[in-house]
Amino acid sequence: MKQKRFLLPESEIPTHWYNILADMPNKPMPPLNPKTRQPMKAEDLFPIFCEECARQEFNDKDSWIEIPAEVREKYAYYRSTPLVRAYGLEQAIGTKCHIYFKNESVSPVGSHKLNSALPQAYYCKQQGVTNITTETGAGQWGAALSYAASVFGIEAAVYQVKISYEQKPYRRSIMQVFGANVTPSPSMSTRAGKDIITRDPNHTGSLGTAISEAVELATMTPNCKYTLGSVLNHVALHQSVIGLEAEKQMALAGEYPDVVIGCFGGGSNFGGIAFPFMRHNIQDGKKTRFVAAEPSSCPKLTKGVFKYDFAVDSGYTPLLPMFTLGHRFKPANIHAGGLRFHGA
Repeated sequence: MKQKRFLLPESEIPTHWYNILADMPNKPMPPLNPKTRQPMKAEDLFPIFCEECARQEFNDKDSWIEIPAEVREKYAYYRSTPLVRAYGLEQAIGTKCHIYFKNESVSPVGSHKLNSALPQAYYCKQQGVTNITTETGAGQWGAALSYAASVFGIEAAVYQVKISYEQKPYRRSIMQVFGANVTPSPSMSTRAGKDIITRDPNHTGSLGTAISEAVELATMTPNCKYTLGSVLNHVALHQSVIGLEAEKQMALAGEYPDVVIGCFGGGSNFGGIAFPFMRHNIQDGKKTRFVAAEPSSCPKLTKGVFKYDFAVDSGYTPLLPMFTLGHRFKPANIHAGGLRFHGA
């Protein structure tokens, strides 16, 4: 029988995350203070994010950042995740190419999102934070953050994009089972939500609206921090465990990828699988091609403009350099709620 699944023993789970910022020959443009338009430092994000995540966000010196032992222990409940040879798909489409996929659905919440939720909750707990807020589209990140908060004994509040809140009641139930308070966004519970509803009473929500509300709640609640499931550097850092495992698993299969493909909403999934392989393009002259697959209903990479823009509808966040459709872009109500983000 042909081997279909490639797994690593627990001892081979990555001990460090890979930080591609340190290896980039041209460093990314810095985030800007929305009021002064001046470059920001890690300390400027302390009012919103836990301090360690803010430091990781700006770390462009260290290629490898150690995974805390307690986080690695939690990872071991579901990692390594399988690398699977898709023989059936190869046959169905009549290709001679060898197709592999990394199956992150085996995590306790069914997605890759837990890879960043666990360290973010851990760092908040270490700092003495008692409450965390976040946004979620389809509910994958919200479920992951709710689970991680319950593991580390923290209260979680989740703003879920309204259309997904209505389309996916079971995801909402999962978050509530883990103890989270879940609110459809836009809502009347925040100033940002009220402003959005005033402009458009029929607004079905977007990740930008949900982030606006979650950030506002975090800044208005004592001992509370905001956590983000995609877009930012430290999230892609945590997700690098996907590609680091895949490297070793491809070696077990006796192969190395010519093309790496990932779906692209805010970038955490794509960065997680792609960045560890990009390292070899940068350092070793490999020629792997990378393909980000985005929905045509939210085509920021293919039709967006590269400029500084806000990550949220309200303009509460730092200005980030991105390919953007505009921070008030209202995406179509596609079922893949996690891909409905205006920037990259």
